[in-house]
This record gives sequence, C-alpha cells and structure tokens, in this order.
Amino acid sequence: MRTSLTLTLAGVAAVAALSGCANTGPAKAIHSTGDIYPAIGPYSQIVQAGNLYFLSGVIPLNKAGNAVQGTTIEEQTRLVLDYIGAKLKSQGMTFENVVMSTVYLKNLNDFATMNKIYAEYFKTQPPARATVEVARLPRDVLIEIAVVASKAP
Repeated sequence: MRTSLTLTLAGVAAVAALSGCANTGPAKAIHSTGDIYPAIGPYSQIVQAGNLYFLSGVIPLNKAGNAVQGTTIEEQTRLVLDYIGAKLKSQGMTFENVVMSTVYLKNLNDFATMNKIYAEYFKTQPPARATVEVARLPRDVLIEIAVVASKAP
C-alpha cells in the first residue's frame, strides 16, 4: 500500500507540474459543496490548484456524514460516484473533466462489479485509473474513490 500511495502521489505531482498550475493564480483555493456530507476531519472536500481540482476521497456515508449508507458494493459504488458527480457539478464540471481516479477496494474480488458501475459514469474517454485493495477503509466501507479533474480557465 505504501508503494502504491507513493506512486499515486508522485503521479499527481507530475500532473500538477506538467499542467503549469503553479504558475496560474493563487497557490490553491479551497471549495466545498453542501450536496454531500461535510469534511470529517482536517481535510478539504476540493482543492483547486490552477486548472486542476483535487477531490478528496469519497466514501459511502449518508448526507449528514454520521452513518454508512448501503451494504453492497453496488450500492456503495453508486453513492460514491453520485457524490463525486455532485462535487464536480459544484465546480461547473462533469465526469468528462476527470483526468485521474484512484479506487480503493476492501476486496479486489469486487472489481468487476465496481468496474461495471464505474463505466456507467465514465462513458467516454475515461480517466487514467489506479485500483488497489486495501486492508481497511474508514468506517469499514467497501470502497473509496478520489479523483483529479481539469477545467480549462
């Protein structure tokens, strides 16, 4: 897991450097939406750096953020992707703006089911993606997804 996370962070840094985001506008801007649960802890829902938007990992919580919603990988995947859609919409974007996603699964045997649902949201020109199995996720959910989106100035 540490190697995968390091590689993912290195990839994000490379995308940021290549996009020239350090040369446009303020170093970063923090955004959020009330259409999903609030940030639970010291992190931001959305961080903008130039034309890149880094969306924090989303887990399948209810809108209040105090309970897991859904018991199956299907239910949890749909809710997570719906929440990501709400974050994107709040910034004037759609799934078409996503350039990278990282999917964390509690059980890699759920990959085929997750992938089928994921394809419903990323219909054309899907983003680059990393998918990893992890030992445990917050609140013992089955899935977490984080994405990076790009929006032309």
